[in-house]
Amino acid sequence: MGYAELISKLEALTREKQAEVFEFVEFLSARFGISTGKPTPHADWTDKEFSELSMSQAMRGMEKETVSYTREDLRERWQ
Repeated sequence: MGYAELISKLEALTREKQAEVFEFVEFLSARFGISTGKPTPHADWTDKEFSELSMSQAMRGMEKETVSYTREDLRERWQ
C-alpha cells in the first residue's frame, strides 16, 4: 500500500476513526522508539499501562452491543 492509497483510506474515515488511527500510530511510534520530533509520553509505559490500553482498545464499542447469552451459558459443564 502506497502513501496515496493510505491517505485516501484515512480521508474516507470519520473524524473519530481518523483520531483513533492517529493515536495508534503515536502509540506504535512511542512503543518502538521511532522519533516523530515530538516528546513521546508513552515511551516509558509499564506493562500494566500497556495492557490496560490494549484491553480498552480491544473492547472499544462493545458496551453498545446487545447481550445474547445468560449466566447459564457461561457455566462449564462436566459429564
